[in-house]
Amino acid sequence: MSEQLRLIGHEADDVPVISALMQDAVVRVDDIAYDARTRRFALVGNRFCWEKKEALRARTALRAECVTRAQRKNWPARGDAVLSLLAIRADERGLTLDFSGGACVRLETECVDLLLEDLGGPWGAKAVPRHEV
Repeated sequence: MSEQLRLIGHEADDVPVISALMQDAVVRVDDIAYDARTRRFALVGNRFCWEKKEALRARTALRAECVTRAQRKNWPARGDAVLSLLAIRADERGLTLDFSGGACVRLETECVDLLLEDLGGPWGAKAVPRHEV
């Protein structure tokens, strides 16, 4: 049986852990959504499994609850564009998701309420993401 992650974050101190696990997740723009009625932001992407010794990816959902507002910046026009999630940051007013190419989503939230959940087992990745300074 393959090991799948399921993490819940309820404090600002939980955000760096979830951010590290989601770093370099590749996400299609069409797989990112905000529902103002339910106050839920969600995305589904293929995260790189940094916690594993081998190069693996897993299909993963990330959900934020209690979102009162979502704003996009430098957002691609094409829904089939693919972004790489670089980081998730928390501050006193909410969360910011930073993506490749300068794109970002700013979420104003009442509290930190995050769920990271793998939707299936991991598979072999073609490459390991590189971070050059």
